[in-house]
This record gives sequence, structure tokens and C-alpha cells, in this order.
Amino acid sequence: QTSKRKLWITFGVVVVFYLFAMVFPFFWLFITSFKTSGEIFGTGAFRVIPKDPTFQNYMTILFEKGILNSIKNSFIVATTTTIYIIIVATFSAYAISRFHFKGKNILLGLILAVSMFPQMIITGPIYNLFLNLKLLNSFAVVLPYSTITLPMAVWILVTHFNQIPSALEESAKMDGATTFQTLYKIIFPLAAPGVFTTGIITFISAWNEFLLTITLNPNAEYHTVPVAISFLRTQFEILWGQVAAATAIVTIPTLIIVLFFQRQIVSGLTSGGVKE
Repeated sequence: QTSKRKLWITFGVVVVFYLFAMVFPFFWLFITSFKTSGEIFGTGAFRVIPKDPTFQNYMTILFEKGILNSIKNSFIVATTTTIYIIIVATFSAYAISRFHFKGKNILLGLILAVSMFPQMIITGPIYNLFLNLKLLNSFAVVLPYSTITLPMAVWILVTHFNQIPSALEESAKMDGATTFQTLYKIIFPLAAPGVFTTGIITFISAWNEFLLTITLNPNAEYHTVPVAISFLRTQFEILWGQVAAATAIVTIPTLIIVLFFQRQIVSGLTSGGVKE
């Protein structure tokens, strides 16, 4: 009993320390957003409660720096990316899961390898392509987002489709259903947890993307949230108070998604992890 109690105490201490290490940066970011520049860099830099709390940082980024336009752009880009990635990944994953052909494992390996490519390698060719097609400074940036979201989406959906018994499809075909009808009336609803999880992960990945957006959309009118935050600086300093305030605001949408749908996310990730 004594050794078991010590083990649980040790485990509890480790968990508390881990949670503290995870939560503290967000807590410090939040309180920094209420500090003036003088307090951030002055003697009150390590003060937990600001001496003279101010909302000026929030007022500046909301009404002067155009962060709301960047949030709108991020919603448009992330939502559009999520929709078309789910559609493409569903058809791709269903074909890989159900059709038998040579080189299936090699194809899955290639899909995974694509997601391992450093973004810097593909950014140059994509920029030249967009320049020739006159697609710079537009929402067409969602197209190259597939390089970072589609491989992951296909892999997640393949595992879920593999779990669905093929007998259901055979029964549907006997009843006269086409392959497409079988997919969207039977397979797609049964794979809903995986599709839902894939959609959320894709949305968050697109929301946080930085390199492609800053390269393909140099015009501030099309900047997304991560790019807009990176420009909160002057010639000689970074405006950390405004950066903290902007980060606190733009974290809210993804935080709400994770808090409200955490059960579905966990269910979607774990339900495809066991082969039945």
C-alpha cells in the first residue's frame, strides 16, 4: 500500500508539472496582453498581475491594425480548405481502402512521404506557378494547402474505411445501389467520427498555416491571422503587447472547437486505431 501510494503521488506530481508547463505559456501570454510596453520590458516584466492594466493593446489591434479582416480571411481559407480536402480525401481513401490493386502499400507510403517534404522546398515552384497564372494575392492559396493537409486526411480516413465491414457494401449492391450511393449513404455515415476528426484537424492546420500565405499573398488585404501577427512590429522592436493581445483573440476560435468537440476528436482518432 505504501509503495502504491508513493507511485500515485509521484504520478500526480508529474501530471501537475506537465499541466503547468502546458498552461503557463498561455496564462503568461494573456496577462502580457494587458501590460504596457514599459511594464513588459521594465522592472514589472515578471509581475503576474499588471500594475497598470490596460486594454489599449486590444483596442489597437481591433480598430487600427485590421486583425478582424485577417480573422475573416482565416475563416474563409480554413473553411474552404476543410470542405474540399474532406471531399477529395474521402474519395481517395475509399478507393485505396476498398479497391485491390498492386502497389497499394507503396501508394500509401508515397502519400505519407509527401507530408514529410519541407514546405520551403515546394514554396518556390508554387510561387512561380501562381505568378504565371496570376493567382497571387487571392484566396486561391487554399489549393497548395493540400500539400500539408491532404496526406494526413487520407491516412486517417483509410483507417476508418478499413474498419467498416465490406458485407454492408455487398448487401447494398445486391439491393441495386451504385458505388457512389454506397459511399455516401452507407460508408460515409458510418465513418462520420473519422470524417469529423479529419475536418477539425484540417481546419486547425489551415488556420495556423504561415509560410504559403506570406509567400503567395504579400498584400495585407489577404493576410491570414498568423501572417498579420508577424507584422505587429516596427523597424526596431516587436510590439509584444499587441502580439499577445492578437494571439489571445485568434486562439479563441480553435479553443472553442477543441473544447466543444474534444469527445468527437478523441473518438475519431481512437476508433480507427483498432482493427476488427
